Amino acid sequence: MPSNVEIKAKVSDLEEFAKKAARLSQSEGTIIRQHDTFFNCSGGRLKLRDFMNGSGQLIFYERPDTDGPKLSRYSISPTSDPPSLKAVLSDALGVKGEVRKERRLFLIGQTRVHLDTVEGLGHFMELEVVMRPEQSVEEGQQVAVGLMEQLGVSEESLVTGAYMDLILKGHEDA
Repeated sequence: MPSNVEIKAKVSDLEEFAKKAARLSQSEGTIIRQHDTFFNCSGGRLKLRDFMNGSGQLIFYERPDTDGPKLSRYSISPTSDPPSLKAVLSDALGVKGEVRKERRLFLIGQTRVHLDTVEGLGHFMELEVVMRPEQSVEEGQQVAVGLMEQLGVSEESLVTGAYMDLILKGHEDA
């Protein structure tokens, strides 16, 4: 199963973060709109990502709910009919919830840097250090920590869990 080392953090200054990411990636980034539907799943997380253009991905992943750099293992299957797949999975498993976001993707070396605006939650960043087969988790964590420093991401801004977890937690607190 492919893997990456991930971190997620709250972003207080969207424009400043975007400037730093653009400078490091030497690009303005790519805007991607995503509608993720999470399904009930006994282990890990299962989501259908609809790119809102007739394409999507079914993604299963497992990772610990801790802050800081952590290993995530995942499987991805492309789909050309997200609405139909969503209907089948909803009937079979039930829907846990949905996340709508606009993502600005920057590529810095082996790392995917996401600047996300998440409906109902605000602004976040994610680092996904895409692991090479010969790399150790520690090497991936070192890459993530180095980029955190370059992008000005503080330990205090780190977030645990998925956006879906944050949305559900918000509803529990309400």
